[in-house]
Amino acid sequence: MSRRSDWLLAQLPMGMLDDDFFVRFVSLFQEVATTLLDGAANIEHVVDLTVAPPELVRWLGSWLAVTSIDASLPEQTQRMLVHQAGRTLAWRGTRRGLDGFLSAVTGAPVEIDESGWVRRDLQEEDERTDTDLLPRVAIRVASLGWLSEADFVELVADEIPANVAWELHLGERQLWPVTAAVGSSGTEASTP
Repeated sequence: MSRRSDWLLAQLPMGMLDDDFFVRFVSLFQEVATTLLDGAANIEHVVDLTVAPPELVRWLGSWLAVTSIDASLPEQTQRMLVHQAGRTLAWRGTRRGLDGFLSAVTGAPVEIDESGWVRRDLQEEDERTDTDLLPRVAIRVASLGWLSEADFVELVADEIPANVAWELHLGERQLWPVTAAVGSSGTEASTP
């Protein structure tokens, strides 16, 4: 919105404009009010990912549970990640949502192999505890994007439903589940 530089002073009666102190005093309020009005006029653009400041883009990402955006990434990459998180939010926890989000993070195609169904619990007449009955997802990525291995595993864990068994591979190397060498107690240690 365009306004005159003396918009507040111009509203004063002519007699008050003759007093230098009063003009300077009102000018202070005019400067503050102009800043507030400019901010209010710009409010519709504050949440527009194409023009919002990078700090605000990362903050908007936190609304969508995207808290791992590195400030050192190019601005366009940060904007694209938050945009993609918003696009896939309705699909979160599904193959489509996982594929779209991880492709955006890694910048490369993602291979997802899944059991194709989720079962709330085993039927009473079916007492098998075969792991084939559990929903499973296997993910293979060629890149971790800008994330460390631990951060990428945490990001994937946030996107997978809690009752689904999953594994994550970077190329041919398995990142999750991680099993350490058998310790002195004879049990395998694993990292959550």
